[in-house]
This record gives sequence, C-alpha cells and structure tokens, in this order.
Amino acid sequence: MTEDGLSFEQVIRTYSGLLSRIALAYELDPSQREDLKQEMILAIWRALPSFRGQSSVKTYVASIAQKRAVTHVSRQRRLPATEELGEEVPAGGPQPDEAAIASDRRSRLLAAVRMLSAAQRETATLMLEGFSFAEIADTLGITTNAAMLRCQRAKASLIEQMGSTHAG
Repeated sequence: MTEDGLSFEQVIRTYSGLLSRIALAYELDPSQREDLKQEMILAIWRALPSFRGQSSVKTYVASIAQKRAVTHVSRQRRLPATEELGEEVPAGGPQPDEAAIASDRRSRLLAAVRMLSAAQRETATLMLEGFSFAEIADTLGITTNAAMLRCQRAKASLIEQMGSTHAG
C-alpha cells in the first residue's frame, strides 16, 4: 500500500501500459519482453512497501522499471546470441492502410529507440511516455538540466535515425 492508499494491484493496473512500453523499448523478443515485464512487476511489488511519497507513484514505478530493464539488457548481452523473431507492433484504427502506416511508423521509431545509447534510450522512452523533464530527472536520479540535455540529444538522434530510415 502506498502513502496515497493505492494497493499493489491498483498500481500495476494503472501503470501496466507504461511497463509494457518500457519493456518494448528494451526487448524485441515477445516472450523475453513478457519475462521482463514480470521482472518489473516483481521488483515493484518488493519496492512498494518502502515508497514514501518523495516522488509521484508514476516516477517511482518508471524508475524501478527502467532499472530492471537496464539490468535485463546487460544480462542478455552476456548470454549467447539467439535468432530474433519477427517484430509485431499491434496497430489500431479502422482503416487497414492507416493501420499499416501507423504500424510502420511505430516499428521505425522503436528500431530507432533501440539504436540509442542506454542513457538516451532511458530518456527517450520516458520522453515518449510524456514525462516532464523534472519527472525524467526524478526517475533516473539526475538533475533536471541533465534530463533536458539528454532529451535534446535523444530527440536529435531519433530525428536523424528516422530521417535516414525513411530515406532508405
């Protein structure tokens, strides 16, 4: 139970989408991505009793999820390489052509995010989730100015990568 009176179940229900999107930014393989999300949920369950309200629940959850994702990626790099499965990004929308365009954009953006350095990927993921510079700073344990700088660099890298993937 958080100081706001939120139960673990309410926190997970509220931030499940955020956890899924953070996991998606770090893990391509669907089964590994689901494992990563479960690791995030377990880490939140363990950490939630020590939440003291020094930040929002959203930044607390995102911070735990980011740290678990970084640990997951570094652990995966030590494992032998396996063949990656095809990437499926679910698309919404009634028109198939619009859905295909949106799916292609999401796939290109996701590929571009995965090509960023770890620090920029963390920042970009939170930026794309709509976190403010202050929330990004709280989540990552950096200053607001450092968060703004990382966001600018990540955004420039994404624009460059999206432009080159669009042209190619």
